[in-house]
Amino acid sequence: MLHSLSGEVGRVPGVLELAKIPYVGCGVLASAVSMDKLYTKIIVDKLGIRQAAYEPVMAGEIRTDMDSVLERIEARFAYPVFVKPSNAGSSRGVSKAENREELAAGLCEAAKHDRKILVEETIVGHEIECAVLGGGSCPVRASGVGEILAAAEFYDYEAKYFNEESRTVVNPQLPGDSAERVRQAAVKIFEAVDGFGLARVDFFVREDGEVVFNEINTMPGFTAISMYPMLWEAAGISKRELIDELIGLAFGRG
Repeated sequence: MLHSLSGEVGRVPGVLELAKIPYVGCGVLASAVSMDKLYTKIIVDKLGIRQAAYEPVMAGEIRTDMDSVLERIEARFAYPVFVKPSNAGSSRGVSKAENREELAAGLCEAAKHDRKILVEETIVGHEIECAVLGGGSCPVRASGVGEILAAAEFYDYEAKYFNEESRTVVNPQLPGDSAERVRQAAVKIFEAVDGFGLARVDFFVREDGEVVFNEINTMPGFTAISMYPMLWEAAGISKRELIDELIGLAFGRG
């Protein structure tokens, strides 16, 4: 599993395609646009699927006129807001800003990771993940859903990998038919970015049942605590069967 900018941005699939070597997972286009949160949002906007409102910021803007950037964001959003590098894995460089000082600091931190930055409205709700599998001649299908119970204020890098109090729950109780709507939206987003093989699609589900797209991960983790294999195991597909199917998809890529 190659994660973050080394493996998920589409460079490795491109090399493997040039070498005519079969590989598991999404191709160059899906990998690149899914790793870039700004371009993912542009695509999802066209699907009519609700997602957090966002304001793009270029790193050059904060170096030349930080005050104008802060005023623009404050004119659009109330605090708190989330600040994210457009291209970065495992929530690196992500921060929550409660005021102007924290917003400025968050923008500077995000700019260390990418020249494109997203500032997003805060969505309060269940943090939900859904696994998708398939592509090409194999119909894309979605697993059930899982919920992240972060030990920190939000599911940042430390909470994901170093805080043992962070937990995941498979098939949580959610309002109304929101779990099914998450599954449907996950497949639509995967297909819209030209996904193939596998991905994990992340959402928020608000208490009123509204489903809000967060992001898509085209090479989800396969550790003992990773949601992607856990969701398929809950659906009756063991890790061994899952890996066999993914390898089969790789050899059948059209």
